[in-house]
Amino acid sequence: MSDGLTYETAGVNVRDEPTALRRLAEVLRPTENFLPKGKVVLGIGYFAAVVQVSDDLGIAVATDGVGTKLLVAQMLERYDTVGVDCVAMNANDVLCVGATPAIFVDYLAVERLDPEVIAQIAHGLQEGARQAGVAVVGGELAQVREIVRGIEDGKGFDLVGTCVGFVHPRRLVIGSDLQVGDVVIGLPSNGIHSNGLTLARRILFDRARFTPTTFVDELNATVGDELLKPTRIYVRAVAAVLAQGRVKALVHITGGGVRNLLRVQTPCTFVLDDLPEPPPIFQLLQRLGDVPDAEMFTTFNMGVGFCLIVAKEDADRTVRLLQAAGEQARVIGHIATLGERQVRLPQYRLVIAP
Repeated sequence: MSDGLTYETAGVNVRDEPTALRRLAEVLRPTENFLPKGKVVLGIGYFAAVVQVSDDLGIAVATDGVGTKLLVAQMLERYDTVGVDCVAMNANDVLCVGATPAIFVDYLAVERLDPEVIAQIAHGLQEGARQAGVAVVGGELAQVREIVRGIEDGKGFDLVGTCVGFVHPRRLVIGSDLQVGDVVIGLPSNGIHSNGLTLARRILFDRARFTPTTFVDELNATVGDELLKPTRIYVRAVAAVLAQGRVKALVHITGGGVRNLLRVQTPCTFVLDDLPEPPPIFQLLQRLGDVPDAEMFTTFNMGVGFCLIVAKEDADRTVRLLQAAGEQARVIGHIATLGERQVRLPQYRLVIAP
């Protein structure tokens, strides 16, 4: 597999990213002292930050973008789904601290202003807001031709969002009380979502020479339609569990794949020994790109878009609650030991560390 593709060879500098993030955090963390009111109870590094503003109110906030999935939208000249992705990436992250997503703003930078494209993007944002139950209360539209470039002259744009949610400071869900035997419940993804698109595009368009309109039998869809499937929004189903059940941690499986499990507060070893079969898009990408298993599971969601961690005795009830909310939830693993941050995938003979 010496010619196998990886995120790094596709152009993403994975190796230096932790150093860059650490340096950002070192410089910015002291700004917590500038806060005029309240206190930071969960700072830089988790899915969302939380600021406590009163005894019974915390504000959770997260920001993220859609990434190079936008290039696929440009290739197809179809812009009505990426707004859903933008809301999903942020609302799902806010959900990971046990907060209720409530408010959303977006930043849209364009190479050339096209009102029709803007309207399509807005429809996607509206649909994402409907699914997440958030209000889009503002944003920024920037015309920055000299900065933004796309696949063709004039088509470039970038889409980023910020979501704010509300949570009781004493009801944060961040994995602070995990124990051996706790169960990992997985919720299915809708395909590739909004992570790993740089590697996927390199495999499908450069190596396999597909076009966005190439129909692939095993996908039962064109390549473009498959890649543009919007990121699932898990807010309503997970909120139903939070209201009725006991949840120890919530994990959005985005960039980094299963490594996201290692972000929970308690250092532990997860064993994922009952994973679903990866959906066809991931099998196709792995075969055409000769991508190693470890790279697949640390780049893509591999069919699991969100995880809940609960006590073993709460697992069956939690699965039933999720299923009642329309989710195809299933137990995919458990916590084996405390003290070392690892994800073990026995069926693939993989041990993944931070």
